[in-house]
Amino acid sequence: MKSLILVFIFFFNFSFANSQDSKIDQDKIKEDLNEIITDISHNYVYLQEKNIDLNCLQEYYIKQIPKIKTEEETVLFFEYLLNEFYDNHLTLRTNTNSSFRLFAPIYTGIENGKLIVTNIWQSQIESSNQNIIGAEIIKFNGIDFEQVIKDFPTYCNDKSLPETKEWIANKILAGRYNEPRILSLKLPNKKEIEYNLDSIKLKNNEGLLHSKTINKIGIIKINNSLGDDDLVSAFDKALNKLSNTKGLIIDLRNTIFGGDSYEARGIMSRFIKEPKPYQKHSFIEKSKNNPNVERSWIEYVAPRLEQYEKPVVILVGRWTGSMGEGLAIGFEGMERAEIVGSEMRRLAGEVYDFSFKHQRYGYKLSTAKLYHINGTIREKYIPTNYVKQTSTEKDETLEKGIKLINKLTE
Repeated sequence: MKSLILVFIFFFNFSFANSQDSKIDQDKIKEDLNEIITDISHNYVYLQEKNIDLNCLQEYYIKQIPKIKTEEETVLFFEYLLNEFYDNHLTLRTNTNSSFRLFAPIYTGIENGKLIVTNIWQSQIESSNQNIIGAEIIKFNGIDFEQVIKDFPTYCNDKSLPETKEWIANKILAGRYNEPRILSLKLPNKKEIEYNLDSIKLKNNEGLLHSKTINKIGIIKINNSLGDDDLVSAFDKALNKLSNTKGLIIDLRNTIFGGDSYEARGIMSRFIKEPKPYQKHSFIEKSKNNPNVERSWIEYVAPRLEQYEKPVVILVGRWTGSMGEGLAIGFEGMERAEIVGSEMRRLAGEVYDFSFKHQRYGYKLSTAKLYHINGTIREKYIPTNYVKQTSTEKDETLEKGIKLINKLTE
């Protein structure tokens, strides 16, 4: 196993991925294909659950290599292979203009066999011209949405399985960087409309976090900065200023890229008086010609500085990712906060970086599973105080969080 530096923030390498080499060495691509499949077979902790036939991958993708003529096609080749596992934590550490984005500002789920818009990234929306929650997705760029799913560029996974189909549907909504995203929708009132997904404008947040007070309740919003060590000092300053509030809300709904356990532990350490367990790790140790053996351990947080002892509520949603998810289940595992919101991004496992022999970029694989202290695997966690989004006209999750703080402090 190639153990490299643990990194949770996905980054792009546009300059290399978009360059065009005069000659592509297909033999080197074949070597790298064998390498990534070997790494997946030895290290990907969810391989058994995904039920993807590695022989199918080997046979199908080898046949595609003679078609590769450019660097862009090489990148897409490996990108599509990772997409076979319908896992947002498996990513290539580069992309091209033809690559799929990592996420969309809306989320679709399967309800009664139909693909329905269930969530909009409301906490990050600067402007949205219409509430489309509850709308059925009929077409994408003028093509029947079911057909677009069938045509999605993977071969060895079963697109009829609900989990796989939902993942692919949301990958299609993320869209390619160089293509439009025009949806044909049927609203709950049966009216059909055309909706340009790129018309949704997202906020350009500055700073590591924002903090404010509403009716004696402190609110700290993390601005997708869980991978920046400076966040811990910034959080300390914000929390110290809010020390006299009657309760605190920590908003994790914009932690889409996750981050590092240093930041998470630094934040949680301000809310406990003694060391507390916050998550469980588990992976399978393998030995050639010997049985596989599970290795697991509980990770703790130690107290640090002055403690905030009043009630705490954590806000989460579909764009709470990776370490953001770990932070939420950690607070609940320590019995130090109530969690409010919808399902999170469900980024599965603990990710490590791997490298190709010939490509100048690498890829990420989940090598260990992560669990809530109560035994729930992290990606299956559902907030205790669940919020089903019904509108973009008001912030239902924040409203529920405030009501909960008020109830806890009566």
